[in-house]
Amino acid sequence: MLVADREERTTMAPRLRLHHIDLTVGDVQRSLEFYLALLGPFGLHEFERWPSYRGTEEIVYLAVGDEEQYLGLRPADGGEHRYHNVGLEHFAFYVDTREEVDAAYQRCLDLGVEVHFPPEEDRDIEGYYELFVWDPDGIRVEIACGPPRPRTAAVSGGSSR
Repeated sequence: MLVADREERTTMAPRLRLHHIDLTVGDVQRSLEFYLALLGPFGLHEFERWPSYRGTEEIVYLAVGDEEQYLGLRPADGGEHRYHNVGLEHFAFYVDTREEVDAAYQRCLDLGVEVHFPPEEDRDIEGYYELFVWDPDGIRVEIACGPPRPRTAAVSGGSSR
């Protein structure tokens, strides 16, 4: 495929965006408190509570800023998350500055959150500054900032961590 063909298809394609991710968690209230304490200063807030399709539980949706992007928290039926098993390896929130990443790190320290990697520049992506922490269920959460990329640039997959 020619580059010009790819660019034309990109500009004509419908806009795809991530709408929501639901996490199954051991304790919804504990997870709600964690995510609001860590990310509330960046605009994450409780948006709504919605009954699940099963009708047996309620999902708490947190809104990511003013965009139509949501993080859902729903009670797990049991079990536990195991890092690097099938499932979610990590998910990331992007902030504007290194100072905001550092502020999130300080909140983690103040809250006693387990830090996987403190803030540092990525080894592979110049200017990409990242922090990795574990949520209460052992799901890895990244908070990062980096150099702006053109909207048409291909996503390389982010951090190698």
